[in-house]
Amino acid sequence: MVKRRDGGTLDLFRDYEPPEVTVGLEPEITKGGTLDVKIARAISHSMQKSGMDRIEIAQKMSDYLGGQNVTENMLNTYASPARRDHKITLERLIALVDVTGCHELLGFVAGFSDFVVVPKRYAEIIHLWIAEEEKEKMDRHLTMLRSKVKGMQ
Repeated sequence: MVKRRDGGTLDLFRDYEPPEVTVGLEPEITKGGTLDVKIARAISHSMQKSGMDRIEIAQKMSDYLGGQNVTENMLNTYASPARRDHKITLERLIALVDVTGCHELLGFVAGFSDFVVVPKRYAEIIHLWIAEEEKEKMDRHLTMLRSKVKGMQ
């Protein structure tokens, strides 16, 4: 007798899609140029990736910022490598990340200080790893101290 597949049960190997995790933008997006140019490319990429037009992004950013006016023209200047006179502010960058869902921008910024950004759900794993590393270091230190104390007796 042939078993029929239960259509209501997910198949781990066929139906599972791992969550998208990234630590920053692909290097070719921000490759070369000054910091101004890299930032403009990153901003432009985040807006393109969102699938929204810039008018919609500007409106959602304005709403996110409690009515602070963000316009399509502002977004165009932030995304233009040639426009060095208009820089995105931190609060607008935060709004852009939230509105576009392009969390790679956070990794892009952190990468300049050799850090990475990970989703909050992984925080406990990281804390556990750090605690285990500290415990191993303390165990090695205790072993060294015990051997010195034994030598004194």
